[in-house]
Amino acid sequence: MTVIGTRLPRAEDPRLLRGRGRFGDDFSAPGQLWARVVRSPAAHGEVRDLDVTEARNVPGIAAVVTAGDLPRDLVIPVRLAIADTDLSGFLQPVLARDTVRYVGEPLAVVVGDDPYACEDAAELVGIDIGGRPAVLDARQDPPRVAAELTRGYGDPGAAFARAAHVVEIDLAIGRHSGVPLEPRCLLAVPGREPGELAIFGMTKVPVWNRDLLADLLGVDETLIRVHAIDAGGGFGVRGEFYPEDFLIPWLALRLDRPVKWAEDRAEHLMAVNHSRQQYHRIAAAFDAGGRILALTDDVVQDNGAYCRTHGVAVPELTVAMLPGPYRVPAYRGRVRVVLTNKTPCGTYRAPGRFEGTAAREHLLDVAATRLGLDPVELRQRNLLTRSEMPHERPISTLGTEMILDTGDYPALLAAAVAEAGRLGYRALSAGTALPTRKRRGFGLAMFVEKSGLGPQETADVTVSRSGTVHVYSGGTSLGQGIETVLTQIAADAIGADPGAIRVTAGDTAAQPFGAGSWASRSTVVGGSAVHQAALAVRRRAIELAARVLEAAEEDLDLAGGSVSVRGDPAVRLTLADLAKVAAPASRYLKEGEAAGLSARRRFEASHMTYPYGVHAAVVEVDSGTGRVRVLRYLVAYEVGCAINPMLVEGQLRGGVAQGIGGALLEEFRYDEDGQPQAITFIEYRLPTAAEIPPVDVLLCQESPSPGNPLGVMGAGEGGISAAGAAVANAVRDALGLPGSVGQLPLTPARVCALPGAIAGPGTGGRP
Repeated sequence: MTVIGTRLPRAEDPRLLRGRGRFGDDFSAPGQLWARVVRSPAAHGEVRDLDVTEARNVPGIAAVVTAGDLPRDLVIPVRLAIADTDLSGFLQPVLARDTVRYVGEPLAVVVGDDPYACEDAAELVGIDIGGRPAVLDARQDPPRVAAELTRGYGDPGAAFARAAHVVEIDLAIGRHSGVPLEPRCLLAVPGREPGELAIFGMTKVPVWNRDLLADLLGVDETLIRVHAIDAGGGFGVRGEFYPEDFLIPWLALRLDRPVKWAEDRAEHLMAVNHSRQQYHRIAAAFDAGGRILALTDDVVQDNGAYCRTHGVAVPELTVAMLPGPYRVPAYRGRVRVVLTNKTPCGTYRAPGRFEGTAAREHLLDVAATRLGLDPVELRQRNLLTRSEMPHERPISTLGTEMILDTGDYPALLAAAVAEAGRLGYRALSAGTALPTRKRRGFGLAMFVEKSGLGPQETADVTVSRSGTVHVYSGGTSLGQGIETVLTQIAADAIGADPGAIRVTAGDTAAQPFGAGSWASRSTVVGGSAVHQAALAVRRRAIELAARVLEAAEEDLDLAGGSVSVRGDPAVRLTLADLAKVAAPASRYLKEGEAAGLSARRRFEASHMTYPYGVHAAVVEVDSGTGRVRVLRYLVAYEVGCAINPMLVEGQLRGGVAQGIGGALLEEFRYDEDGQPQAITFIEYRLPTAAEIPPVDVLLCQESPSPGNPLGVMGAGEGGISAAGAAVANAVRDALGLPGSVGQLPLTPARVCALPGAIAGPGTGGRP
């Protein structure tokens, strides 16, 4: 291998840096109409009247659609179904008909020639909603429970009964979500054939969305083409199937004109999938030596008003992966998924793991204090060792058994502690000569991620007559650099120059069997499919070259885009030559042999692979104002094999920025009537460059995954998974708290309310 492992410049950047990217709102069609969604102003109530008369009479308005115009009982199904969980009574309708359940729920759609006229007309829709009490606390009694899940093994009750020490804490994780650079956009263009549609704007799972849309519209899926677009980030919230993803194509077919919808930022913040909001009561039983005997966690998830396409995947991941990298002889995790009158929830980068890791790792820091142990030492005593890998837990999640496939957790922890010491984290967290009210602390957290979810990914690799190698992947470009990664994989497998590779990702016509980019699967599953298809093309090229050169295949080599005879490099055939040799009617093709220099391969993944890592943070807390500043941050991460280390490091640093936002700043709050209080960036506080410290990365490639031919593990979520835990532990250390910080994000008001907020400098948890 000569290209994998190199810091190849991103293939996407030349067009993006020159302003030649094509994002959702860059696409338009001649004669297009614009759509504006009319949303509920109430959190909960009966729809008594929806008067659209005035709106329909506005000049230039082509249609105003309500639930009465749609097929009855039209709801959005679940994509990630969990066995034995019936969510059919909790699914979101495309348009609310009789009842609204959150502010921002779609009630109607206005379509017209001008987007501003549509917005004006939308304000003329008369909405009469009979108010009902809004349920805003998932812990209130009785809750509206959509599902209850329990995962575990062993006998935790017996372990707690014989334990020398029992430690329990409560930790709440606030509601926040991904905020991509561009909100959602959708353009649907009808074709010449009945039911034919071109769709621009769907990302993440375009083939699944295409198939679902075809089912809802009652058309053949091959009539719908979802085109690849650029996206300024996905993070879980972009590309799932929302009500608008049915409405805009349906309107295009009904009106026989292109229809475009572009979400504004206020819409995005109130209507796109929220995530995270969970309440944990977590406990651990320890023996006299500080070794874990059992772990339990009772979780309540505030899922908002409906179960959307993710179903209950987030709460299942929370309890399934909560034991993390530790030796836990007995475990029980129970989660109740409760519906409230808030925006529905879905996934956000590291769904379930950010929340579960925060609870577990914060518990371990509190336990270390109560047991009189150093937090690092407590973890070292309980980590699974390399000799115990692979480690199978009798738990399944997302339809696969949990088998921690490879790794050396103690070694990575030791390496992270040593790196933090080398970089001066100890001296910085000591905080000598600080003003009286300033406190510094160090926090550390470990985590196990999951990546490479199956069941499959398909790739096509084709060499054209120019010698260009075309890669068609089911993955999608969300800003993560998929074109670059697949270029490197294909170039190495074939033996071609990376400059000769062209990657097409996310186009359902080019790759109709793709499963999309989500769950840190693009490189693991999609890359493996490309690897296998490219190797097949390599073998085919050598086979054809052997016929032309009248040489034995074992005497030929393919490198630099040419096949040559070993020992006689002057005799060579380029890939362009061989593509022509493989043309139909070529005399070098055998009777009945398929033409073309191409291959399609499907990579199937029956189990996920589990990367892991360590986060460490140094914070400074102003105990007078409650402001928390993160001064330094370290991520140590085992990725198995880094196809492009630069991209992995970028993913990790970007994840840290989002994690700090969720730990300190970002939160969706509601007033007593269920009105959202964060619908602009004034209220929803994103971190800026001023809030993000230097992020150090220790990238490890010591434990290649045995589950795929490249040995890779996913890198998309490792930068955020333990950020909440590391920051919470650092704040706790800075303030010398004996117990939990209680709730994330740690806003200034919450920090000031912590017991001991004006205590002396912290002493625990430092390397």
